[in-house]
Order: sequence, then C-alpha cells, then structure tokens
Amino acid sequence: MPKIKTHKGSAKRFKFTGNGKIRRQKAYSNHLFASKTSKRKRNLRKSALADKSNEKRLRRLLPN
Repeated sequence: MPKIKTHKGSAKRFKFTGNGKIRRQKAYSNHLFASKTSKRKRNLRKSALADKSNEKRLRRLLPN
C-alpha cells in the first residue's frame, strides 16, 4: 500500500490550528490597493478559517 502524498500547493496555502481547524488567508489582498479602504486592507491581513463544506476535501489533500 503506497503512502498518501501531501498536496504541496495546498500545504503552502493552508495551516492547521491547535484545535485541528484549517486556517487560510483572505482573498483580494494582492494588488489594486488604491481603491480599497484602510479598514478593508487591515481586515484582509488577518487569517480566516476554511469553511466546513470544504474541510473534508482539504483534509484529504493534507493528510499529515
């Protein structure tokens, strides 16, 4: 039986919290900052949790 490989693209984008939830970065935070408010840019810096509906799929990509 071969080992399950980690999906490397997902491993770079998602991390596990101490309780086993999956943490992700928010979208829309790479360019075009002049049109975004300071409040919006500040909130985009914070990490978010992956949605429950995607968690099963992400756990299959990140077995270790």
